[in-house]
Amino acid sequence: MVVQAALTAFRAKELAEKLTNERDDFNYRYVDIHAEGISKADLEKTVGKPVETVPQIFVDQKHIGGCTDFEAWAKENLGLFA
Repeated sequence: MVVQAALTAFRAKELAEKLTNERDDFNYRYVDIHAEGISKADLEKTVGKPVETVPQIFVDQKHIGGCTDFEAWAKENLGLFA
């Protein structure tokens, strides 16, 4: 499982690091949208809808949403954050 987060938010990176420590099959790639020159329009094109906040999180290249969406996804799919 590979999680890619297009983010500048510390919280999502912290969650990804926690998951990495708890699961052997979990890896993440942190993408700093400012450092990589990714604009809001670029991110919206990738996501396929308007983006109002970062982080925007992808799991195995599937868009999950923001940090709250990711927490709900991880709870439902991985049994974490219960």
